[in-house]
Parts: sequence; structure tokens; C-alpha cells
Amino acid sequence: MSRYSRQMILPEVGAEGQAQLSDARVLVVGAGGLAAPVLPLLAGAGVGQITIMDRDEIALSNLHRQTLFTEQDCGRPKAEVSAERCIALNGEISIAAEKQALTVKNAIEFVGQADIVLDCADSYAASYTLSDTCHALSKPLISASVLGLSGYVGGFCGGAPSLRAVFPDAPDSGASCASAGVLGPVVGMIGAMQAQMTLSVILGLDPSPLGLMVQLDARTLRSSTFRFDDAPEPADHFSFISASQLSANDLIIELRGPDEAPDPIHPNACRQSLKTIKIEPNKGRRLALCCATGLRAWRAAEQLKPDWPGEIVLVAASTS
Repeated sequence: MSRYSRQMILPEVGAEGQAQLSDARVLVVGAGGLAAPVLPLLAGAGVGQITIMDRDEIALSNLHRQTLFTEQDCGRPKAEVSAERCIALNGEISIAAEKQALTVKNAIEFVGQADIVLDCADSYAASYTLSDTCHALSKPLISASVLGLSGYVGGFCGGAPSLRAVFPDAPDSGASCASAGVLGPVVGMIGAMQAQMTLSVILGLDPSPLGLMVQLDARTLRSSTFRFDDAPEPADHFSFISASQLSANDLIIELRGPDEAPDPIHPNACRQSLKTIKIEPNKGRRLALCCATGLRAWRAAEQLKPDWPGEIVLVAASTS
């Protein structure tokens, strides 16, 4: 009996659909809680080539939601262990583990090699970088986010509006799973929907999940959906760049204090606080605003934009 016989029975799959899954190249950015259901579901379905990007190592505090891992895995690279688990599940597919963070510098290379991209990272800087890259390269992006007892998953780019079309402004909160907490089952449910959306895109199911947002409230066990096929792209936005892309000609503002970052992100950086930031406009220079996650930088950019005539870019030190 074929490994895939139970899904090939479905008229939506069949032999042709299974061949499409086998030919698919998927990039998964982040090997944490969302990837825990995503990766085995994609590997089990026979997705032919999966690349896993994550620079972090497994910690005991991850295990309640990152169920691909065990206590014995603590201290090992998440990407490497995730790849091992996928190969153990399905030795017929190809898995590549990349122990590195997604950056603006490497995003074009990795996204360009994929047919579809999954944003499983707990970083909105990574999410917007992926969205910008996927939008530019016309690659579909399945992006998800979970915090506390709620989350969302949506299909962006690849002919649908980008993440920026739905979320054009700076997030209200810079909270993450590490700072605000999260329950494992919520992550599992959102991750499973992320995997289903991915398979639906690969198989070309109708209606397409691209242009669809699903929101889940696990407290009430209710979900809601809406389509955003006609959402307009913002006229302009603040792009994220990597620290290595800063130049001596940039006006670089380091928004982290010495206690948070003893060494500024660049030797030419000037330290300022978000609450008291003040600069003299200079049309000939690019303004680069730097902080840990990119949130303070984004808020500072919104504050300074009316008086700054040139380009403004953001740097998230945690993803550089």
C-alpha cells in the first residue's frame, strides 16, 4: 500500500496532486511552536523539498509548545533536530537545515529558491521582511502569529495582497511568546491550519487560501475568517535592512541604551531615546533607526517621517 494512499483517495489530490506535492519546494522560516505541527504534516504529505531556517537552539522552556523536541534535544540547533525528525518520518523527501536567521541580505536567495514560503518565526521584523521579499518575487507566503490565547494565519503575496496591505502600521505591542506567554494547543491549531493552507496552495484548491485571513480565539474556541483580495498596498513603507547593510554615509540612530546594548549596532551610531529623539533633517543621507525588535525604530520612523525628506530604514538587532 502506498505511503500516500489515504490522501490520494481524495479527488482533490489523486496521482496528479501527489506529484505536485512531490515537486514542491517549501521554505519554512522558524523551527519553533508553529513549525512543530507544520513540518511533520508537510513531510508526511510528501512535500518533496523542505528548507528549515532557524538560528536558535532548543531550550527547556520551548518544550511545552515545540513538540518536535525532547528534553534530550536541549542545547541542539532547532533546524538540525527538526530536519532529523522530518527525515525519520519520511525518508523519501529532501530536507535542508539552515542554522541562521532570516535577514534582508539572505531573504532573496532563500525565497527565490522556494515555490511557497511559511513564516513560522516569532518576529514581526522577519514577517515583514518575508512579505516584502515574497511580494517582490511573486511568491506565496503563509504567515502566522500566536500570542497568549489567540492567533491568526493568512495567505499573502503570490498574486494576493501583502502582509503590509493588511497590517500597514506598526504593531500595537512588541510582545512575543517569550515576554507575554502562550499556550501550546493554540500554537498547534494555528500551525495545523498553516500546513493546510500550504497544501491547498500547492494543490491549487479553490477557493485559494491566498487573500484569506483566519483568526482564532482559543479562550472562546471561536474562529473567524475574512478575505482581503482587494486590500490596497500602502503607498510607502519603512523597509527593514540588516546591520551589515549600514553604511558610513547613513545617519544611524541607536535607540537601545547602554544597559541593553553595551556596543551600539554601528561605530557611527548616535544613541537617542524614542521619547526624546530629535534630529536635524538632511536630504542627502539615509536615516537608519535601530533597536532590538524593530518596533521602537518603526514608531520613531512614524514620528520623524513628516520632517525627514529622505529615506528611512529600520534595523532589528535581534534578526541582524
